[in-house]
Parts: sequence; structure tokens; C-alpha cells
Amino acid sequence: MCRSLSNEEPLSPAPLDLSHWQRRLTELAERHRVPGAVLGIARGEQHAVAAHGVLNTGTGVTTTPDSLFQIGSITKVWTTTLVMQLVDEGALDLDAPVAGVLPELRLSDPQVAQQVTMRHLLSHTSGVDGDIFTDTGRGDACLERFVGHLDQAAQNHPPGATFSYCNSGFVLAGRIIEKLTGMSWDHALRERLCVPLGLEHTVTLPEEALLFRTAVGHTAPGGQPPRPVPVWGLPRSQGPAGLITAAAKDVLTFARLHLSGGLAPDGTRVLSEHAAHVMTEHQAPLPDTLSLGDSWGLGWIRFGWDGHRLTGHDGSTLGQSAFLRILPDQDLAVTLLTNGGAAKDLYRQLFAEIFAGLAGVTMPEPLRPPAEPPKVDVRQHLGRYERAGTRIDVLEGADGPRMRHTTTGPLAHLVPEPVHETALVPVTESQFLVRYPDSPSWIPVTFYSLPTGEKYVHHGMRATPKDS
Repeated sequence: MCRSLSNEEPLSPAPLDLSHWQRRLTELAERHRVPGAVLGIARGEQHAVAAHGVLNTGTGVTTTPDSLFQIGSITKVWTTTLVMQLVDEGALDLDAPVAGVLPELRLSDPQVAQQVTMRHLLSHTSGVDGDIFTDTGRGDACLERFVGHLDQAAQNHPPGATFSYCNSGFVLAGRIIEKLTGMSWDHALRERLCVPLGLEHTVTLPEEALLFRTAVGHTAPGGQPPRPVPVWGLPRSQGPAGLITAAAKDVLTFARLHLSGGLAPDGTRVLSEHAAHVMTEHQAPLPDTLSLGDSWGLGWIRFGWDGHRLTGHDGSTLGQSAFLRILPDQDLAVTLLTNGGAAKDLYRQLFAEIFAGLAGVTMPEPLRPPAEPPKVDVRQHLGRYERAGTRIDVLEGADGPRMRHTTTGPLAHLVPEPVHETALVPVTESQFLVRYPDSPSWIPVTFYSLPTGEKYVHHGMRATPKDS
């Protein structure tokens, strides 16, 4: 065996400079008009948590390091972890049809109901329309009732045919957790994750959140000062897809579970090392690799930054945004919880500094249109694309192609501006960029076809089929 020529122990990383990151959080949050934010950094055994601003501009309650924010779809990784515990126990097979556990399952396509697997659900490839937000009440049976309505959700594509972000699939996964554990999803989360991990600032219900210093989301239409949203949270039926409310330190403890290969802080095994690894493996390619990551695992988004592999997830609810990135090869986890403003721009600037400064990793540059956009024939893309919650019209305007994005269904009355129309700036024949009002960020719009010929547009991580 070869041994090091040096007798010296490897140098420990320099201590995290909390005062520096506190200063940068404050400076950048004010620049991006974020009312309140908490930044958490964990590297090995070191932790640093910084807080900025207020939780509610209406009350002026200040943000503290232990304040709770809605983490939105980061919840999906927690739900996936519960599923993988059941796989560890032999109670569930990722590649077996979920109808074996849930024989009462009815989908709009009866054949798909007998084919869809847990792997499809956790990798967003089931094809079930993902943005169904039916409110099925506050009782413990809300997931069961929600799944009972899934036969009314469209089948947007065959299982496994493409990737389309799917909240509904995670509610279905949550219902399967309930069936196999005999507990509500909320109870299973507490007993199987929060208790063994020692998470004392993680809740799923609004009446629990009231017991803590908890953030309210904000909106700022038309460049106005941020003001509280009229509705605090989404229906309870969305729990497994996005209803965890937590403090940054608890999010970092959850991240540590995965960095440690499934161990709780006290050394208790909560998840097998194999299961934690499988969650990070490539499961689904993305039609659009520019919006978030380059591929999807089970629950996790996979990112390729500067030759390094990261995992993570984002979360967006009503006026709140959350971000989590994990760099395993440097034992580094970073989370940012916010309650309004240009949160994504704050994330990009702050995380770029953190990963460059602490890990020497360069974050990809924000998207920008080419200096001279190419001339493309947009006629092949013109028409209407539609799925639950969203209608996209691709139009030929006087100055070039345009896109009209309309929020429909239950969410339409919860967003300040349900209709946005903007120019489509070409990058290639199939890929374009758009920029919405009040945002400096460019967002990809990708047109593509399945091998069977059906046409889709991929935007906002969703595959929307062409209707006309």
C-alpha cells in the first residue's frame, strides 16, 4: 500500500466567516428587494446561519436564524426519502406498478394506471398532468380524496416518454406512503424523519407553523414595494409535493443525512447508503438543460457545475422561494430561504460567491440571448399548447415571434398577473429565450417532438403538448 510521504494530517477547512456572509446576505437581499431571508451553510461539522429583514412587511416582525419559511418543492426530496425507507424495508419496489399497493388507483388512461411505477413518479416521467391543485379539505383523508380525483387529470405523455415536472405524482407517492405505513403523510414525516433527525423546527400544517416565528410570502406587482400575499399556503392535499415549512438549520440537517450516506446526527441509520446513492443517480434526461440542472435523479435535481456533480432542489410557493445545493466532494451544503422579491437573482449572486469562495467551483453564468439572434422559421412552432393550469400561445408578431403565457385553473386567482406576453428570442431552431416583466432573468423555451411525433413545448420544467 502506498503511503503519504508527509506525516502531517490533512488541513481542516478554514472556519466559516459568518460575519462576511451575513454582510453579503444583507447587501444583496436589499439590492434584490427581498423582504426577509435566511442563509445556511454547512461544511463538515461547521455551520453558519445568517438572517436578514422581516418575515412580514405588514407586522415588521424581524427574521431570525431559527425563523421558519415554506421550502416548497424541496419537500419532494423528503417525500422521496420516505419512499426509499420503504424500499429499504422491502415494502416497495421502485419498478413495480404502484397499482399493486393502491389497487383503487384510477387515472384518465386505465392502461397507464396499471403501468405507472414509483420510479416514474419520483423522476417526473409518469405523464400525469402535474399541476392539479384541487383542495380536498383539511382532514387526514385529503390525499386519499385527491388521488380519487386523478382520473380527471389528463395524461400528457406516455410513462417514461419525456420529463415533465409533476406535483400530482408526488401527492400520489405520498398516498402510497400512507397506505404502507398506516399513518398520514404528515405523521409519517414526523415519525420517520423529523424525530430521528432531531428536527424541532420543521412542520407541515399552518397551525403548527403558528407556534414559531414564521414567514409570510410577498408579491410586488408592477415594481411596487413588496406586500404580503392574501393567502398564506397551498391546500393540505399538496403536502408531499411542497408543504414543509422549516428553519434553515433543519434543512441543513436533512442535507447532512444525504451527505453522510443515510446517518442521523447521532449515528442512527435512517436510510441505507445504497438508497441515498440511488437517489442521486441519473434517472431522466431533460429536454431543457438550461433552466435548472442537466438531469434528474429520484427526488433530487442533478447539476453539473465546473466539472463537479451537485444535487439539490428549489421550492416556490405563494410569494416564497427556497434553494438547496449540495456538493458531496467537498461535504458542502447551502440553503437560502426567502419570502419575496427577486429571490432567484439573490440566489444566483449569493451562491456564485459561496461556491467560488468556499469550494473553488464556478457556477454557470445566467442565460443571455445571443448578440445577434439567428433567423429561424417560427411557423413550425406556432399554435396553442395546453395542460392543466397553463395555456401557452406561440404567435407571430409584427417584430418577430411572441409567446403568451396564461395561468388557468385554481392558481389563476392566486397570482397577481395571470397573463404575460413577451418576445421569443431565438437561440436555435428549437430553443428560444423569454424574459417576463419585473424580472431581469431570461428563461428557456424549448420545442421538441416525441419519437412518435407528438409536438411539445418545454417551459418552466413542464412539457406542454401542442393543442392546435
